[in-house]
Amino acid sequence: MRTVKRWLDRSLTAQAVLIILLGVGGLALLNPEAKLVGTLITAAFYTCVAIGILAIQRRRACRVAGTDARGYADLNHKIRHREVPQSPDERDAMRRLVGLQLRDMELAGRWLPYLLWLVGIVGVLLMVLGAATGQTAEALGIAVMTALFVVLAWQRHRNLDRHRYMREALQEEREPVA
Repeated sequence: MRTVKRWLDRSLTAQAVLIILLGVGGLALLNPEAKLVGTLITAAFYTCVAIGILAIQRRRACRVAGTDARGYADLNHKIRHREVPQSPDERDAMRRLVGLQLRDMELAGRWLPYLLWLVGIVGVLLMVLGAATGQTAEALGIAVMTALFVVLAWQRHRNLDRHRYMREALQEEREPVA
């Protein structure tokens, strides 16, 4: 499992395969009467958009950190596991990457409470409407998507904690060992 996770961290192709498989499955669940070709084309379009956004974000982060895609994946792995790098070059790259990602997360977080309320209200309304009209599968799907959004918001909180910890750890000046 560790190998698969590392492969997904480093490879946009692996991420594209996973996104298209999940997209086809999700679209088939939402619209079982749809043709397979139409579902594949729609999933491929969504995959292209998602991978395009990921590639742009990864390229920007690599440029800021001054590293390549593999180094970027390794730095993110160290952030997730709270491993402070020892080499000065890697610490500097980590400091720049943490600063960029933390700034982006905090900027996006300004709208998070409003977005959570909106998703909650719309989710509850759609579940009630689905249950009232007898479309329980759609109501269940919306309940699952609302729960996933809440899990993503919780994951964002954990990521903020990790990045703040790393920023503090990197700002501490360690005295050289004699």
